[in-house]
Amino acid sequence: MPRTPASKLRRRPPFFHPVPLRSRRDGWSAARQCAFLAHLYLTGSVSAAAGAVGMSRESAHRLRRRAGAASFAQAWDHVLTPQGEGRVAQKVDWRKVTDEELFRRVEHGLIAPALHRGRITGIRRKADNSALLRLLRRLDKANAQPFEEEPGA
Repeated sequence: MPRTPASKLRRRPPFFHPVPLRSRRDGWSAARQCAFLAHLYLTGSVSAAAGAVGMSRESAHRLRRRAGAASFAQAWDHVLTPQGEGRVAQKVDWRKVTDEELFRRVEHGLIAPALHRGRITGIRRKADNSALLRLLRRLDKANAQPFEEEPGA
């Protein structure tokens, strides 16, 4: 009886916001974060996935704990939650997201690894429409002028 591949026991990596970091050649770039989630999906091991992208397991856990890494951590949890075990909570409290963070989310968008037959073929990108609509709603509310009646009317 053939064994089920490990990747069939996990969920594909979803779209996520990469952790905002300063750019370094040997650091956690958005492409490296994407590749890490893809290897985590394929192997199921944090150590193996971190090693595949040239990073250590400890640095992957530090990245997960950083400020602004909630989306990356949710994607990580999503990958490691077995199929049929329920949904991974992905609720964002929009009241706690600053306007600067919304601008960053709109500018950079969402990314996810593109996988085909167990290999990483690229990075998929898409716009973060919910952040854009939230930002427009906030800006519209801030620019709304209350209606004032003219004196003597």
